[in-house]
Amino acid sequence: MSHEIWAFESRIHEINTADGNGSSSGVVLGIDGGATSTTCVCMRSGIMIDNTEVYDPKSLPILGRAVGGSSNYNSVGEVAAKNTLEQVMAKTLEKSGTNRFAVRAICLGVSGVNHHKDRQWILSWLRDIFPDHVNFLVENDSVAALASGTMGKLHGCVLISGTGSIACGFTNDGRESRAGGAGPILGDLGSGYGIAAQALTAVVRAHDGRGPQTILSENILRSLDLSSPDEIIGWTYADTSWARIASLVPVVLSSAEAGDEVANKILHDSVLELASCVKAVVQKLTLCGEDGNSAFPLVLVGGVFENNKSWDIANEILKCILKDYPGVIPITPKVEPAIGAAMLALNSIKLKGIFNS
Repeated sequence: MSHEIWAFESRIHEINTADGNGSSSGVVLGIDGGATSTTCVCMRSGIMIDNTEVYDPKSLPILGRAVGGSSNYNSVGEVAAKNTLEQVMAKTLEKSGTNRFAVRAICLGVSGVNHHKDRQWILSWLRDIFPDHVNFLVENDSVAALASGTMGKLHGCVLISGTGSIACGFTNDGRESRAGGAGPILGDLGSGYGIAAQALTAVVRAHDGRGPQTILSENILRSLDLSSPDEIIGWTYADTSWARIASLVPVVLSSAEAGDEVANKILHDSVLELASCVKAVVQKLTLCGEDGNSAFPLVLVGGVFENNKSWDIANEILKCILKDYPGVIPITPKVEPAIGAAMLALNSIKLKGIFNS
């Protein structure tokens, strides 16, 4: 633990919040940690969230919010990931005017958390930082993303396509399944990294004469301020961080919208890959019901789905899924995944109270 990060606590008195009975209720933290950025929010632990209600994000009682870099330790390493997570939690509490002793529960939704050992690694240092009374939930970032679309209820399917990609689903009885999310070495073709990496490969192939000519060459060179495709190899390996590569997705989209066949094929293949991830989860969990027609929510989250113009990736994915599962209900979250994580933290307090009563 870095004592400097928590030095602010000596200057801040614990926040005093109260529920309807006048007892201290404290705060909860929700963290959304991705391969590009990490966001933490702080909310009062005594508030009630109705899963069926549609909220105006501006009306939610957010006490503080902070943003940091990547916390995916598969991408940046354990030390950098831990430092980022600790820094955003400390900064959020400082902005909220409170400290660690007021925290009742924390939910971390972090990309790269795939197995029990991943959770145990995070829990091991969290327990060294926070008091014993704090309740911890450590999940993949897809869980927080799903909760952001269902206002804290874990049911349905979520599809993330940002720097990385994953599909994850939950049933009402607690069963869960996932598809994708294995990182760029093992696929991830529908992610921002996957789309951009294919585009860079297409430029190199076109320059070599091994592939068709494409306006991706001109557009990517202009975007990177390079003068020749030969320089792309050096640019790529100078820093292979996933977020840096994925930042080229807008160039691929604009090239496809301009009619480039190579860029269009990359996006079409990505649509099929992402749709197949959703279909795999739906099939495993029978979210569509025995007849295949039952309704289920599909939450769509991630930078790849944002700022699309004539080439609407999310809409193309939905067309593919609707062919097999007409009951799918697409949801674009009104709140960010970090708030979804905070709602899960709130729910964990309620469940703990039920089982302890």
